[in-house]
Amino acid sequence: MASPEGALDLLLDDCRFPSPGTPLFCAVSGGPDSLALLALAVAAGCVVTAVHVDHGLRAGSATEAEVVAAAAARLGAGFRGEAVEVGPGPNLEARARTARRGALPRGTATGHTMDDQAETVLVNLLRGAGLDGLAGMRPGPEHPLLGIRRSQTHALCEELGLEPVHDPSNTDRRFVRNRVRHELLPLASAIAGRDLVPVLARQAGLLADEAQLLDVLALGINPSDAKVLAAAPAPLARRATRRWLRGPAPHPPDLAAVERVLAVARGQLGATDVAPGTRVRRSRGTLSSEPIGPEASGSVGGR
Repeated sequence: MASPEGALDLLLDDCRFPSPGTPLFCAVSGGPDSLALLALAVAAGCVVTAVHVDHGLRAGSATEAEVVAAAAARLGAGFRGEAVEVGPGPNLEARARTARRGALPRGTATGHTMDDQAETVLVNLLRGAGLDGLAGMRPGPEHPLLGIRRSQTHALCEELGLEPVHDPSNTDRRFVRNRVRHELLPLASAIAGRDLVPVLARQAGLLADEAQLLDVLALGINPSDAKVLAAAPAPLARRATRRWLRGPAPHPPDLAAVERVLAVARGQLGATDVAPGTRVRRSRGTLSSEPIGPEASGSVGGR
């Protein structure tokens, strides 16, 4: 059996941490994946701070911060606790995720594994995502564990004597991801006659490469030039438009909004609303984005 140090070294070969000495925040819930992330980040030589976010969604959640703080102290990492409020209502999982992201410092590493990547691809497929969604998460300092399996993070915690927190929401079948994890992915693997996790992860990597290439090619298109945009190949025109509409926003506009803007570029519409309070208009061959009041919102036709 490998020593704890040997187990860490073996896994580090498949991880994507930044250079030794780099400050790195790690999102640590106390589960096995995030505890493994914490241990591996320290072993990679990063200057690590574990960040625990308490959503307050279940009894005893505050004590999980103590588990993370103790693990951080034992492994030689710093600790930072954050608390957010997520009220009852629909889309609880999504709202909790948004609140958590808002509490984490920019560039924080997460403990998503190859299994999470495969689940993400399937969840995005069910939601009708395009190329970028099917490319899943991008490997790198923010997702350094995408090259290793969930079973390996569990085994590492056992090897290091770390006792993970059990989150009952991970088995709650009301959430789409959990049904994908516990029902769809096992069924699909059984039908295929093989473990589909590495297959889906490999496919995500290939699609990410293609998405990156399209992004580079789309940089040569000026989305405010209606003639150029209308004449560009559709995949590149959509990407250039999406980049322009998105700006600094965390999420890109939907396909319907992008297609309406392309219709404006082609002269099929004179203007269109692309988001609450924003309208894209064509004038003298140039597309411009302008703010509008709520009373003026709605689709705009004509030439």
